[in-house]
Amino acid sequence: MVESQTLVKTLDFQIDIESDNESLLYDATHESRTAYNEAIRLAKAGIDRRKIPDRVADGVDLVKNTTQRIVAKALTAMDSFHEHDDIGLPSHTKSGPYPLRANYGEGYTLSMTDTGDVAFRISAKPYKHVTGLLDGSGAHFDILKTALTGDCWSIGTAEAMFHNGTPELHVTVTNTEQRVRDKQGSRTVVGVDVNEDNVALTAVSKNGVEDTVIIDFPEIKFERHRYFTMRKRIQKAGKWSMHDALTGREERFVRDRLHKVSRSVVEWTTRFERPCIVFEDLKEMPDRIDYGARMNRRLHRLPFRALQFYMSYKAAFENIPTVWIDPEYTSQRCSLCGHIKRANRNRKRFKCCSCGRQDHADRNASVNIALKEVKQHQSWNVPALNSLPQVRKVRRRASGAVDAPSVTHPTARGHQTDGSVGVSD
Repeated sequence: MVESQTLVKTLDFQIDIESDNESLLYDATHESRTAYNEAIRLAKAGIDRRKIPDRVADGVDLVKNTTQRIVAKALTAMDSFHEHDDIGLPSHTKSGPYPLRANYGEGYTLSMTDTGDVAFRISAKPYKHVTGLLDGSGAHFDILKTALTGDCWSIGTAEAMFHNGTPELHVTVTNTEQRVRDKQGSRTVVGVDVNEDNVALTAVSKNGVEDTVIIDFPEIKFERHRYFTMRKRIQKAGKWSMHDALTGREERFVRDRLHKVSRSVVEWTTRFERPCIVFEDLKEMPDRIDYGARMNRRLHRLPFRALQFYMSYKAAFENIPTVWIDPEYTSQRCSLCGHIKRANRNRKRFKCCSCGRQDHADRNASVNIALKEVKQHQSWNVPALNSLPQVRKVRRRASGAVDAPSVTHPTARGHQTDGSVGVSD
């Protein structure tokens, strides 16, 4: 029997460092690399593990608790090498910064400010601290503020690092009352493809594709463009006081819509037997986007990761595990014959250049996401797919942020996130 697991979330924040302490944090992450390399070197030399933390601490300028956390991670890497055939031996000669690990209340602290922000204090080196404010998505702030003020969450280890030159703090929080079933016990895998204006869902079991649906949310893209236009006009007029008010209004609107969409996704998923939800790992996606200034602005501001996060923690409270996979070729691969070619996809239309099959491109991607998870992590075989059910599309009128459904022709019916009925293309 597969046991349930503790509900743990990692919350990612950029950090706004006060004064000139960024160089202090940068130096500390290089000391962290030195500690990691030395721990690996001593472990390779066969030194007693119980003695490694103290020996490493003597050679680095870090808080002792932080050194212990770094050594623990290095020894875990060595354990993984010995336990798994496909993991290489960790190197002890790497250079550059390495995440600075610390326990909450010892190596770092967090606190709420009078203005509703979250302040941090990191012990970068003995008697030397880095302070400032966190900056991140509303989804992550929701949980962090709950953890700081409530009893259901505990705050654990955090890592301070530089990602593409930007200082970040990744905080681990644990729900003390909720547990999540292990993914290995799943009997249905739900592939989720998050896009600019919709989310495509496909449920796959041993018997094949159980169901598939596409939920449209064009109002998010529409409203973000509308607020961007208003802010540009305000900037030209020099009315900066209205700028922040509009930004806050936009964030509240987007957050509300993301909650509704994510809630609908989880409700749909609970219909199936022992499901798990699979996402594409889109964390590095903004770094790969370069389609010109206007398109870059549109895509970089889309809440891909925020929507995934909302779906993930809502699913956890329904005892549904979530998994992240490599997104490579999920949008170009034919889910029936397996042919991979960029020309297979043209916007929302998928037509396989090999077998000639046509499909909604986002639905096809969601099928591939589910199949990739089944192949990699599930104990049952990948089902053979000969056909796919008709796409059911939940849509809103694309002309604006409205609630009325748009009817094109009476083919496939579905339900909107707010309960209204929409009709598919």
